[in-house]
Amino acid sequence: MVAITRKHRTVEVDRSMRSSGITLAPGMNICQSDLPLDWYQDELKPYAEEYLALPDRTPETVLPWMDRYVLPALRHFGDRVQLLAHYYMGGEIVKLVERYGGRIADSYELAKQAKNNPDKKIFVESAVHFMAETIALLKHDDQEVWITNPKSGCTMEALAKEDMVLPLYDELVERYGEQLMVVCYMNTSGRLKALAGRTGGAVCTSSNAGVIMRWAKSQQKKILFVPDEHLGRNSGKKVGIAAERMFLWPGGWDGAKQSVAALSAGEQRRLDDAELILWGSFCGVHMVFTPAQVAFWKDRGYRVVVHPECRMEVVDVADGAGSTNYLWQAVLDAKAGDKLAIGTEGHFVRNARALAAARGVEVQNLADVPASAGGPGSLGCGCATMSRNDPPHLVGIMDLLRQGKAPELNRVLPGDVVDEASGARERLDGASRAEIAADARKALQRMIELTEAAR
Repeated sequence: MVAITRKHRTVEVDRSMRSSGITLAPGMNICQSDLPLDWYQDELKPYAEEYLALPDRTPETVLPWMDRYVLPALRHFGDRVQLLAHYYMGGEIVKLVERYGGRIADSYELAKQAKNNPDKKIFVESAVHFMAETIALLKHDDQEVWITNPKSGCTMEALAKEDMVLPLYDELVERYGEQLMVVCYMNTSGRLKALAGRTGGAVCTSSNAGVIMRWAKSQQKKILFVPDEHLGRNSGKKVGIAAERMFLWPGGWDGAKQSVAALSAGEQRRLDDAELILWGSFCGVHMVFTPAQVAFWKDRGYRVVVHPECRMEVVDVADGAGSTNYLWQAVLDAKAGDKLAIGTEGHFVRNARALAAARGVEVQNLADVPASAGGPGSLGCGCATMSRNDPPHLVGIMDLLRQGKAPELNRVLPGDVVDEASGARERLDGASRAEIAADARKALQRMIELTEAAR
């Protein structure tokens, strides 16, 4: 643990986790496999060793092993503890969390869990860090939020870290002053959500992006949408922002290195005329979907529904687009004999397929155009970074919490930032954390107010 003083704040960096050394190489299958994607924390290794020594991964073998640890923890905490997971987690985690009385939901519903359940004191999240931090931003003072694996992250969010976005933000504030409003997608750190609160903006999720964008447009300000260019573009188009009034800024470190001053005079005029500035991050999983895939399944009688993180040309030709809750509801509403092709994360589609099969509904992954039809075969994959949660992580944290020995690295506080590769966590000093939390909470509360009013 080391304290580092930066320009206007002191942070504490915890580098106790180590990188696995695994890299993404050309031709490598990036879908999650049975191989571990990162090393376990030292405190969790005993549980991982036991798990890996099990003779197989069937429920008959795994569940009795998990019960030995999870059930005593649940008895110890009683009604004070709540397990949480996102729809996007691997099917085994979703089912395991539900088996132990947990809640599965989309980002909007997860964000409100602590706020809406003051009787619950401990939240254990098997999902991504930005989601756990969002729950922590809205929690009551006597509640705690823990994540089973701090390195469970999001590639889109990784291309929009605070240090990447701040150079542009600072230039835009200098150039446009109070005319600038930031709208943050849920897939951002609390530090970026704070920029939205500071500028009178709001957070959005894929389920309410249209509502938030329509409100933002009505404020007649220049909107900086962070981080997903595709959700921003799709939502902007939905509320009547013309393509020529949108300006795309590079994502990642390319965006940090670019400057408004370095733009040509023509590009500066275009930026000044823009109604919506899009930060150029994206979800790699949703980039595999194409209009040709949509046409393939439509020609075969399938209804095609996609997530709005897909490119606009895919959303425009699909039969519908919406959040994970929207996509899940499409499966629930389907009648026996219906056929659906779903364009989103692979674990979600696999879970949806299992649910649909029991109801006589056929579900395909939009990207899985058969090779016999001229396609590449299976392309739809799960998000490897989001799915860095497995039974040993869940078992270990629950057991260590019961013993009062849970690693501080797994506790989530507002303003915490974790490097998904190394596992290093940067924690703010108290004053900076309070400031970030207050501003980010404004943006989240504005999102909730606008969303509930629109229902």
